[in-house]
This record gives sequence, C-alpha cells and structure tokens, in this order.
Amino acid sequence: MVVALRRTATVLPGSRIEVTTPELPEGSVVELIVLRDPLSAPSAPANAPSVLDYIESLPKDRHTSAEWDAIMRELTEERLSWDR
Repeated sequence: MVVALRRTATVLPGSRIEVTTPELPEGSVVELIVLRDPLSAPSAPANAPSVLDYIESLPKDRHTSAEWDAIMRELTEERLSWDR
C-alpha cells in the first residue's frame, strides 16, 4: 500500500529543503516529489550577479584617513544623541 504524506517547506539557505516525518521509520526508502508554487517568490536567474559582484562594481573609496576619522566621529556623535 502506498502512503502519501503532504508537507510544505521553505527553501533554506544553500537551496536546501529539510523534511521531518515522524510517520516514516528510519531507513525507509521513499520517493520525494517537489512541486514549486508558481505564485511564490521568483528565484534569482542563474546568471544574476551576486552581492559581491555588485560591491566590487562600486567606485573605489577615495577618502583619506583623516576624512574617515571625521566621518566616524560624526557617526558616533549621532549615535550617542539617540540615547539622550
């Protein structure tokens, strides 16, 4: 007799799917059929640029060390003002 179990899952990082079914004994041979909801969020095309590609495409930083120090002081002052 064929037993059918229906589960929904969310695709995990690394395009992984984890299925837990207490109804099936360990070591059982099962057939897994995955159906994707066409209305769910579209996946990125295989040739889509990665975040790293985007970051590397940004213009190179041209701030001096003194300018960075001034920027960090301003940010720190702003952050400290939030607690007041």
